Formats: sequence, structure tokens, C-alpha cells
Amino acid sequence: MFPDRAAIPDLPRLERISDYVAHWARQSPAAPALRFAGTVLRYADLSAAVDRWARALLSAGVGRGDRVAMLSTPRPEYFISFMAAASIGAIWLGLNPKYTRAEIARPLADATPSLLLSLHKFEGENLAAKLLDAACEAGLASRLVVFGGMVAEGFDPLDALLAGGESLAEQRLTAARTPVNSDDPALIVYTSGSTGAPKGAMLAHRGLCHGYPVQSEHFGLNGATVLCNLPINHIGCAGDLGCGPLVAGGCILFMERFDAQATLKALAARDIDCLLGVPSTLQMIAELPDFESTDFSHIRLVCWGGAAIAANVLARYRAKGCPLGLTYGMSEVPGSITMSAPDADDIELTQTVGRPVAPLDIRLVNEDGAVCAPGEEGEIRLRHESLMLGYYRREDATREAFDEQGFFRTGDVGALQADGTVRLVGRKKEMFKSGGYNVYPREIERVLEAHPDITTAALVAVPDPQWQEVGCAFVLAPEGANTERLSAELVSLCRERLANYKRPKRIVIRRELPMLPVGKVDKPSLQREARALQSL
Repeated sequence: MFPDRAAIPDLPRLERISDYVAHWARQSPAAPALRFAGTVLRYADLSAAVDRWARALLSAGVGRGDRVAMLSTPRPEYFISFMAAASIGAIWLGLNPKYTRAEIARPLADATPSLLLSLHKFEGENLAAKLLDAACEAGLASRLVVFGGMVAEGFDPLDALLAGGESLAEQRLTAARTPVNSDDPALIVYTSGSTGAPKGAMLAHRGLCHGYPVQSEHFGLNGATVLCNLPINHIGCAGDLGCGPLVAGGCILFMERFDAQATLKALAARDIDCLLGVPSTLQMIAELPDFESTDFSHIRLVCWGGAAIAANVLARYRAKGCPLGLTYGMSEVPGSITMSAPDADDIELTQTVGRPVAPLDIRLVNEDGAVCAPGEEGEIRLRHESLMLGYYRREDATREAFDEQGFFRTGDVGALQADGTVRLVGRKKEMFKSGGYNVYPREIERVLEAHPDITTAALVAVPDPQWQEVGCAFVLAPEGANTERLSAELVSLCRERLANYKRPKRIVIRRELPMLPVGKVDKPSLQREARALQSL
């Protein structure tokens, strides 16, 4: 059970997400806000750091509506730069270190940020060099700033950027912040379309300031300490694990990448009192030898989103006696669309995505465009003030995303059940989730089809015990092709151009593919075949 809602004070509803930094600095200046590598920033420290970064951004020429991008692991620099940029009306976006140069270049070319920040190196990889190459590929001449290590060629050191703002007058900082309002975009989260073209969901201050207090109040997370270990380009990091603790006056413990053993160690040491993640990560933690002996009595919540959790994994957490919960959301909707009830049973937690968040206006629409009756399957559509403003520079995609009544088309198919829960049936399009991340088949197919010997590629999703779903690719190759060599080249091509969670776990080379009468590849037939191959 979650804490008694009546006993928990309401969280403040502020106009701008960055206002929460100053609010908690006034209310609880000594309370821990950020923790990383043994260092603690309290709210007074965080507020001072955000002001310092904001001055530096203004001195560097960043203004209202400009974009600031960062390539980094989850560290304090990511969150401070996000809040600083948002406070002066700039729009922040994160870049994933796991991405290839081309995958980083696409959002850069779309957003054209005026300032690029990069962690120097991580686990032996030169991230700054990768960002420089991606910026060149995107045709940008933006200022580049590096942090977390030695000076990198082509980059200014972070100290120089920050020093540039030291002499900026307080009046100028105030003048820059004053006109920023709740309708201004604060964050862009890129979510690829079914064609693989990046679409940047613009999230306004009002959406962040509404969705995350509602979520935190529902789960009773006032003042909670949360582990932040997701990629910074993901809404789960910037939103749930960043804005979520901030609006609740809590603390963020940064971990640069997911590590099951380190996470369990943090739990055992009581460094965190909430465990928020995706089913894949929760499963890996539960499979550790010392999971059963770890004390969970202080844990306020174990919560997941992004995919369904397996019943056997749920049972292991249920046995720990801590509150359990789930959410259903997406990049375009800060916070949650649905959340589980405080007393949710195993059926609700494994077979549904919980209940719609009030006062979000949700409807399910069938193929004829009519609102579904209870229990009838249809596309989930939403209307709410927290919805994205639209896709950055994509007016056509924005128009397509909303229906005539202003409801956002999620593309997910579900059913609203008699007990008020929502059961997800599938995706209207072919997108699937692997480890909680969206995978769009056409993006992978285009990479495979870039090989000169491949004329057609078709990717289908198959169940996976650890990642929920993974891709199985079928490719059409010419007769006489050396399949062993071709297979190795395709694997290499995917490794070069795709993040690891997007890469097909199996590539099947064929001389022909089943076709539908309309001339399209018969993917249902391939999916049945892929599932059969799994059992061999």
C-alpha cells in the first residue's frame, strides 16, 4: 500500500519547472538535492549552481527559444544545465552516449542547438570526439563545451564557459527569466517515427509542472531519494527520475549507467528509498544471488513502466513486502497517462496498465472513429494540459498526432475495463518496446537495406524473457550470395549504425519473402515463423 494520501501535504504547483529549484532552496536549503560519486549538493547549492550556469548560458548568447544539447551519462551537469536553460527560456535536449554518430547527428540537424556540451570520455570512449563528428555531419557550427576531463580538441572547457558568466549582472538574469511563462517549451525529447525520422516532442513548463506533482502525490514520494540511471535523452530520465524528485523536494542519486549489482548495493545501504525502472532492469536485480537477503523494509516504492512485468518477477518483489506500482506513459505526455491503484493486485500489475490519471481526458476510439464501449478495443487518445506542444519543426506530424477534437493519438490499442483499469492490447503501428525503449522496425530495415546485396528487409518483434521483445530480421538476398559472409557484414552494419537495443537479435537470410496481395511483405507470417525459430 502507498502512504495514506490524506496524510501527505499537497506539492506546490509552480509555473515553471525551474522554479522548483529556488522554491526548495528557500523551504529546505540543507536538504540533499543531488548526489554523485560521494558528493552531495543540497538545495541551496543546487540553486546557486543553476544560477551560475544560467548566467554562463546568457553570456554565451543563449536566449529564449534557443536550444542547448548535451551528450552525457546521468550526472549532475545534465540536471543543472537542464534547469539553467529552462529558467531563461531556452530548450534543453539530451543525447545518448550509446547512439552512433549518425543517430546523434539526426536530432542535432533537426534542433540546431546553439550550444553543445559533452562529457569528455566514458568507459574508454571519447564522447567529445563523437559529438564533434556528429555536429559536423549535421552541418552545425555551434559552440562546443567539454566537461569531466581533459580539454578536448575543438571544445572550450566548462570552466571557461562558467567564468564567462561571473560578471553578468543580477538584473540581466532577472530580466531574462521574467518573461518565461508556463507555455514556453523547456525540453525536447526525440522519439523516432515509424519511418525512422526523428520527431522532437516539445514539452512545456506547464506539462512538467503538472504531470510530475500528480505522479509524486499519487505514489506518496514527497522527499524521496530516487536512483537516476537512464539515458538523459529519455523522458524517464529527464522527467520521471529528474523532474519527479525535484517537484517533490526529493534527492536524485546519479548512476552513470544501469548496474544491477550496484543498484542492489545502493538499496542495501539505504542510499535510495525508491526503485523506479523498467521490467528488464527489475528482473536483472531480482536474479542476483543476494536479492533475497537484501532488506527492503525502508523502500517506499518499487515501480515500473515501459512494458509488462513477468508474474514470476512480480512475485519476488511482492515477497519483499514493499509497495509496488506501475505507470503507463510516453514521451509526449509528461508524467503518467495511467497509474496503478495503491492496493493493486497481481492481475492489475501484470495484465493492465492501471487507471487513467485524473483529470486527464481519455477516450478509446475504434476503427470507425466511434468512442468504444467499456471492454471494446480501440486506440487510446488523450486530451490534457500536460500534453506536448507539438513536434519541433514538424507541423505536419503535429497535425497528424491530434484528432479533430484535440485528442492526441497515442497509436496504442487498449480497452477500458469495467473496473476502471486499462488493458493494453498492442500497438497500432509496428513499433515495439525492448527493455522499455521504443524500437521502430522501419529504421532497422533501412539500415539492413543499405547493404548492397539486400533488396528488402523486414523486422518483426518476438518475445524475450529478459527484454520483453526483441527484433528478428528477415532479409532478401540474391541467389548465390555467401550467407555466412553476408550475415557477418549485416551484424557489423547494425553495430556501426544502431544502438544496441535496436539491433536484431537474429538475422534470417532468404531467397524470397512471403508477400500479401497488395505487394507488401506478409509480416504476420514472418512473425509466426520467427516465433517458431525461437523454439528450435
